Amino acid sequence: MSNTGNHSENSEQEIFQLFNCLDLNQDGQINKWDLVNALEDTGLWRTDPRVKDIYDKARIRPGVSSEIDFQGFKQVASNHMSVIKKVLKGDLIIPDFVSFTHEIEKIYAATKTNSDGKVADYIPQLKRVHPDKYAISVCTIDGQQFSLGDTKDHFSIQSIMKPINYSLALDEFGEEKVHQHVGREPSGHSFNEITLDYKGRPHNPLINAGAIMTSSLVKPSLDPAERFDYVLNKWSDLSGGMTPRFNNAVYLSEKQTADRNFALAYFMREKGSFPENVNLEETLDFYFQCCSIEVTSEAMAIAAATLAASGLNPLTGKRVLTQDTVKNCLSVMFSCGMYDFSGEFAFTVGLPAKSGVGGGLMLVIPGLMGICVWAPPLDKNGNSVKGIDFSQRLVNRFNFHIYDSLVDIESKKIDPKKRKNFSKVEGAMTLCWAAAQGDLNEVIHLVSSGVDINQADYDGRTPLHLAAAEGQAHIVDYLISKRVILNPRDRWNNTPIDDAKRGNHTEVLKLLDNTRGKDSDKIN
Repeated sequence: MSNTGNHSENSEQEIFQLFNCLDLNQDGQINKWDLVNALEDTGLWRTDPRVKDIYDKARIRPGVSSEIDFQGFKQVASNHMSVIKKVLKGDLIIPDFVSFTHEIEKIYAATKTNSDGKVADYIPQLKRVHPDKYAISVCTIDGQQFSLGDTKDHFSIQSIMKPINYSLALDEFGEEKVHQHVGREPSGHSFNEITLDYKGRPHNPLINAGAIMTSSLVKPSLDPAERFDYVLNKWSDLSGGMTPRFNNAVYLSEKQTADRNFALAYFMREKGSFPENVNLEETLDFYFQCCSIEVTSEAMAIAAATLAASGLNPLTGKRVLTQDTVKNCLSVMFSCGMYDFSGEFAFTVGLPAKSGVGGGLMLVIPGLMGICVWAPPLDKNGNSVKGIDFSQRLVNRFNFHIYDSLVDIESKKIDPKKRKNFSKVEGAMTLCWAAAQGDLNEVIHLVSSGVDINQADYDGRTPLHLAAAEGQAHIVDYLISKRVILNPRDRWNNTPIDDAKRGNHTEVLKLLDNTRGKDSDKIN
C-alpha cells in the first residue's frame, strides 16, 4: 500500500513541477494554448495517437476560459506524463525542432527549382504524374513530424516495396533460410539484368530478381488475397495506422510491361533458385501488386522512422519488425538501395536509402529519424533528381553521414540532437565522467560535438585529470592525440601526472612521459 501511495505522491509532485514550467506568471493558472504550442513546436501532431487526447482536452471552446488551474492540468496531463515531460524538459531526440525544421525548409526551397530529370514513362500510369509534384516528410524516432509540399498525395511505392518484403521474409524464415535463395552483394549490373551470382541466386534483395525471390518467401502458405492483405497491414503498422492504397491501374500496367520480370523469374526457376513448390505466376502477381501500393510521403516517413527505431513504431509503440531484421535490411539498403548509384550515394550521403521509379525516396537515419522525399522526375539511374539533391544538401548541412562521428570538432555541420542551451559546464562534466569511466565512444562523440577537451569542472579537474587518476590509458592516448594541454592544475595544484603517480598507473605515466618534448606544453 505504501509503495502505491508513494508512487501516486511522486506522480502528483511531477505533474505539479510540469505545471510550474507552463505557469509563466506564477499565478496558479496556465493557458491551454501554451501547452498546445509546446506540443506543436516540438513536432507532435494532433494526429499522433499518443497526444491526440491532450489536444482534445486542451481544445479552446467558445465561451469557456482558456485558463486552467492545477486540477485542470492534471485532467489533461495525468495519462500522458512521459510525453509531456519530454516536451517540457527538452528531452525529445531533437530538442530544438523549430530550428531544425527551418533548415529543412531552406533545403526544400533550394531544391524545388531543380527541373532536371523526367518522369518514368515505361509504365503508362506513372507517366501521367505531374512532374512538379514535390513533398518532403520527416518523422523522428520520438514521433516528431514535419512536412512540406504535396504531402497528402498518394504515390506509387514501386521498388520501395523491396526492403519491406525482404524484411517480412526475414522475420518469417530467418536470415539463413532467406539467404539460401538471395545474396547480399551489389550486383555490379543493372537492376533488371538477367544474371545470378555464383551460387545461382539473385545478387541481393533490392534488384528485381531478388525482390521476386523474397516475395516468394512472404507468407507462402496463405492464398494470394490474404498474402497481399498481410503486406498492406504491415505497411499500415509501419506507418502508425495510416492506410495504404492499391492502384489497380498501375498493377495492370506493371503486368502488361513485365516481359523482363517474367524472363527473370523463369530464368531463376530454370536454375533451381526458388524454394520448393513456388507458384511462379502467383509470385509474380504478388510482386506486381506490392509495387502498386500507394502511400503518402507522411506515411512513408513514419515507416522509415520505424526502421530508424529498430522496428518499433514511434507513434504507436508497436514492434513491427525484429531488431535483427532491421539491422540486415538497413545494411542491404546502404549498399544496394539506389540502383546503379548505390556506391556513390553511400559515399556522398552515407545513409541507408531506397528509391523507386514512382519518384519516392525513403531515407533512414538510424537512431534518429526517417525521411521521405517524393518528386517524380528521375535521373538516368531511375532515382528522383530532387531526392538525390535533397539528400546531398541534407548531409552537407547536418552531421547525418554514417561516418560524420569520425570528423573532428572543426566540422561546421549541425548536430540537431544537441540541446540549444547545452552549456560548457554541462559538456565538461559529461566529458570528465566519460573519461573517468573509460567510455571512449562517448568521449569521441562529445569531442566531435564541440565540447572543449581542456574545459575543467568545478574543481578545476579536466578530462585528462580524471582519465589519468582512473588509469584509463586509452582515453589518455586519445586526448593526447587531440593535443590536450598536458599539465593543467586543479584546485589542489595537482596535474594529471600527479594523479597517475598516486594511482601507480604505469601505462598512463609512460604515455604522458613519452609525450614530453613533443609538445610546447611540457609536463612538469
